[in-house]
Amino acid sequence: MANWYKQYLSIYGKPFSEVPQDVVEGIRQRIRTLQSEEPLVSVVVIAHNEERRMPACLWSLSELQSKYPLEIIGVNNNSKDGTEEIYKTLGIPYFNEEKQSPGFARKCGLDNSRGKYHFFIDADTLYPSCYVDKMMEVLTKPDVSCVGTFWSFYPDEKHSAWSLFWFEFMRDTFLWIQHFKRPELCIRGMTFAFRADYARQVQIRTDIRRGEDGSLALSLKQFGRIAFLYNCRVRPMTGYGTLGKQSVWKSFVDHARYQLKGITRIFHKTDHYEDSEDNLVK
Repeated sequence: MANWYKQYLSIYGKPFSEVPQDVVEGIRQRIRTLQSEEPLVSVVVIAHNEERRMPACLWSLSELQSKYPLEIIGVNNNSKDGTEEIYKTLGIPYFNEEKQSPGFARKCGLDNSRGKYHFFIDADTLYPSCYVDKMMEVLTKPDVSCVGTFWSFYPDEKHSAWSLFWFEFMRDTFLWIQHFKRPELCIRGMTFAFRADYARQVQIRTDIRRGEDGSLALSLKQFGRIAFLYNCRVRPMTGYGTLGKQSVWKSFVDHARYQLKGITRIFHKTDHYEDSEDNLVK
């Protein structure tokens, strides 16, 4: 189980033209089989210029093993590459959102989804086959409005498995401490699921450049608690968008310096965010 993601890395980052045809056909057939006419769960992929990474993501989603009726849909967020064509080729129902930002893309997905439960999916991330059902074990509890889980980075020539293990251990320890008072700060869009009817009552923010995921989680607290799933088998694997190209150690130092600024915030609950000017869409 530890190496479940390695087959997907065989096409991760490659041009779609280099993806073997048998892989493309396999994804298409499995996606078609998974789609339900009456979905309980909506698995919604947002993508902006992700033609090199999205096929691997969709390959992983095509192998979901779930007892719940699903729909897998996509949002093409103002892409200038072949993202839309990949949705078409792989048979993913999708919607075009020309206003560019994760907030607009996620709102488009919510507006067009049909499931009672809604899963945010990022197109540069790989998901284990048990992901939906393990998350649903928590999400369907009566006192829960939304659920998040931790995530991991796949090792490569610049990031060893050992260094990533320690980075993730320190990060996860901090997030675990933080979640007692400020669980919304631990939420990341690529590992987040919630009740769609609750989300439609509060709406996904589109007036901020980043943080629409945590802001939504904070708003959902009025309907139930923000829960977390601590299970290594369920961790999605992602690339280095949040680590950058520097070493793991440099990334750790940068993250530590950032988190130490105003560290007292994690010990006090809040019911609203103080928006910074540089994060507002103008």
